[in-house]
Amino acid sequence: QVQLVESGGGLVQAGGSLRLSCAASGSTFRITDMGWYRQAPGKQRELVASITRGGRTNYADSVKGRFTISRDNPKNTVYLQMNSLKPEDTAVYYCKSDTYTSRDYWGQGTQVTVSS
Repeated sequence: QVQLVESGGGLVQAGGSLRLSCAASGSTFRITDMGWYRQAPGKQRELVASITRGGRTNYADSVKGRFTISRDNPKNTVYLQMNSLKPEDTAVYYCKSDTYTSRDYWGQGTQVTVSS
């Protein structure tokens, strides 16, 4: 089992920045890729960014150039640096980990609210 705990969400004005963290515990040796997803009210959950164990990254077009995902493998932590935030970035942000057993794990989510 893998447990994921997100932190760092909050309320910020448009143009501001936030840094999300996701700390993994448990069977962390099984983790492969990690990612951040978000879900706004009335919308489907969508991928924001992902990162492989080796550091290869992938971003949604809507956040390219503004968000940066990074990973500290010894600390079993993944980060999402969010700059130039827009009201449309408002959502609950979830951390997800893939594993060698093909089972996915999700965090409980952290709210990000961007005011205009």
